Amino acid sequence: MTPGGAPLAPYAVQPGHGRGRRIDEPPAPTRNEYQRDRDRVVHSNAFRRLEYKTQVFLNHEGDLFRTRLTHSIEVAQIARSIARALRLNEDLTEAIALAHDLGHTPFGHAGQDALNECMKHHGGFEHNLQSLRVVDELEQRYAAFDGLNLCFETREGILKHCSRVNAAALGDVGERFLTDRRPSLEAQVANLADEIAYNNHDIDDGLRSGLITLAQLADVDLFDRCARQVRAEYPHLPDRRIVSETIRRLINDLVLDLLAHSARQIGAQAPQDVDAVRRAPALIGFSDPVRQEASALKRFLFSHLYRHPQVQARMSQAKRVVHELFAAFDGDPGLLPIEHRTRHQRLGVRAVADYLAGMTDRYALQAHRRLTGESLHW
Repeated sequence: MTPGGAPLAPYAVQPGHGRGRRIDEPPAPTRNEYQRDRDRVVHSNAFRRLEYKTQVFLNHEGDLFRTRLTHSIEVAQIARSIARALRLNEDLTEAIALAHDLGHTPFGHAGQDALNECMKHHGGFEHNLQSLRVVDELEQRYAAFDGLNLCFETREGILKHCSRVNAAALGDVGERFLTDRRPSLEAQVANLADEIAYNNHDIDDGLRSGLITLAQLADVDLFDRCARQVRAEYPHLPDRRIVSETIRRLINDLVLDLLAHSARQIGAQAPQDVDAVRRAPALIGFSDPVRQEASALKRFLFSHLYRHPQVQARMSQAKRVVHELFAAFDGDPGLLPIEHRTRHQRLGVRAVADYLAGMTDRYALQAHRRLTGESLHW
């Protein structure tokens, strides 16, 4: 049942009918398995570290800028709303949304790019795959197993994309990448909610920072349409409230379009269960006109915000920090904390990548200062 009392759709993942956990556990007396997954994610060390990991702006640059933690919470809120409207499993959707960035590096995508460069001769690095490593292995909280021992459906949703080489090594959770299958609709919803969340909060943060302006955004149809509606209704509203009201409407418009188009897609395919969803094309998405507008918004953010010289300068420094930390720990594993030294004996350089990926921004800067004596001022 949904929280509103309506039965779940037949194509939703039904509580109690999933593929289970890698290690069997007795059921929880008061929670279904996906509620339990969500709670394990929220109580994990990796989830708490997201508070001090960069989204776009470094954590210390302002109290109101998003972090990986607040981003994940926003994704979960949007994803739950969509799942409820489509009569999907909200608990599973929320668990995936909250866990999707657990493996992200410090310093946002710059950190990921730098760590991937460091690992190019050792299988590379990808934060999506690292999130699965976190929940499967790296969290050390439970007596009976490493990781969080999450359900198959949650793990499947975390792994949004994967190379065939990596997929072949992952067993059942990687199989769909080899057989051209889709994940559950709950996983598809979490993926699109991620896109809606970051596009809109990056606009908000970019405007707050002054790196982009309302005048520039007037060239972005999706944003400008909502902004004009706000100004027509509230002609004397201050700019800061115009921004908030515009973004609120923009999120609403995207969600409503996604719901309408996805309902049509689901109706056309008429899947009768989750297996039919897996065999079908992707069913959650935007209509073509809105998808094109959303793509134009992404291009704007890429060129005007993510590639802004001020952001690029900080991220260039961030990449240098990651490269120099990697070189130091790879060159002398004795510098690693004892538990990571032990893992290095078994895994080699992958243990260095795991250690660096788990760092927060400020911890990475502190480690860099201890190793190099250099105090960076950003």
